[in-house]
Amino acid sequence: MILMDENTRAIVQGITGRQGRFHTKEMLDFGTKIVAGVTPGKGG
Repeated sequence: MILMDENTRAIVQGITGRQGRFHTKEMLDFGTKIVAGVTPGKGG
């Protein structure tokens, strides 16, 4: 179960991938506050 409300801030894992970009856009359109995105294997 994922518990979120209008004050929740989110980090997206795999944001640069095709699915990550798709779901990030959907989340932004819904009003989710995205504060960061991370991608595994990029050394950062």
